[in-house]
Amino acid sequence: MDTNFDQLLDFPCQQTFKIMGIAHEQLPQDVISCLQIHAPGDYVPVVKPSSKGTYHSISLSVTVISKEHMETIYIELAKLELVKVVL
Repeated sequence: MDTNFDQLLDFPCQQTFKIMGIAHEQLPQDVISCLQIHAPGDYVPVVKPSSKGTYHSISLSVTVISKEHMETIYIELAKLELVKVVL
């Protein structure tokens, strides 16, 4: 992944990640477990169901310390089985 995050942001900074995935009770825990590996902290996810209830959207604010750190979080979250999109 080769992004321009380093040209757009001053690190360290807070970044809100929005994760969309299958509506399953395990989704928030999977996301938080992944973040604890790459950016340990106390996270309070905001979970919103889709109109049909098929998907959930999770928003979390994470402190990222570099372009590489941010890219790693995007990549690792996207690898989770229940996750469909990471924004």
